[in-house]
Amino acid sequence: MPARAVRGMSAPPEVVFNTATDPARASAWLPEALRGDGSPAAEINGEELRARWNGAAHWSAEIQVDPADSGGARIQLDLADGSDGPAPDQLVDEALTNLIREVADNLQAG
Repeated sequence: MPARAVRGMSAPPEVVFNTATDPARASAWLPEALRGDGSPAAEINGEELRARWNGAAHWSAEIQVDPADSGGARIQLDLADGSDGPAPDQLVDEALTNLIREVADNLQAG
């Protein structure tokens, strides 16, 4: 069953996208059930700030980051999960919450 979550953030879209697609940061924001083998995104379109992952347990995810008002970002994460694990709605919400925290932590550190 597919799930979608959309959030806004006061960080530049490129920073959000780069954090989301950095393989070294995947474990910081992707819930454990979605990490699979830790592979990077299968398809990355940097011009459109869109990436897609195919992972373990028959799941796939797609993120789209768009510019928002005042230099912020609008983040949309779609998740399709064919496993018997946690509910996709729960996973997509957890993933975006973690991603926003990871971006905020990186902005504060830099």
